[in-house]
Order: sequence, then structure tokens, then C-alpha cells
Amino acid sequence: MEFDGSIELQSKLDRVLQLLAVITVRDMPQTEQIATLNRAGFAPREIASVLGTTANTVRVTLVGIRRAAGKGGKRQKAKREPGEMKDA
Repeated sequence: MEFDGSIELQSKLDRVLQLLAVITVRDMPQTEQIATLNRAGFAPREIASVLGTTANTVRVTLVGIRRAAGKGGKRQKAKREPGEMKDA
């Protein structure tokens, strides 16, 4: 069983971690901030809290990042040249 002191300590450590995250990414564009915090292990809800945005915005941005990198998300369609036949 935890005592009240450890809950208070955990809360303070969480705030310190958020402040460090803000300091680390403050001069980056938002997409890069989200990617960096995601790589650091922050969940979308935590990233949203740190950046002052919504978890949905973070999730959509992460999907876009993954698609741009060619990983995850829905399968990307292969691009065909005009007039090229579709494989049978």
C-alpha cells in the first residue's frame, strides 16, 4: 500500500518530467515536437498535455509522420505511370 507521500512525490516528478520535455522541444516545429516526445515514450495524451493541444491532434500527426516515413498506418497504394496497366 502506498502512503500519501509517495503519491505527492510521483505528482511532482511528473511535473518535472513535463517541464523537461517542454524545454527540450520548445524551439522545434510542432510535428517535430510530437515525434520527439513520442520517441521519448510519451503517450499521445501526455504529449497533448505538454504541448497544450489535443490528443487527437497528436494521434493524427503521428499517423502522418508514420505514413511519410513509409511505415504503419493504412497500406499506401503504389503509384503508377499514366497509361500503365494494373497488375492482374
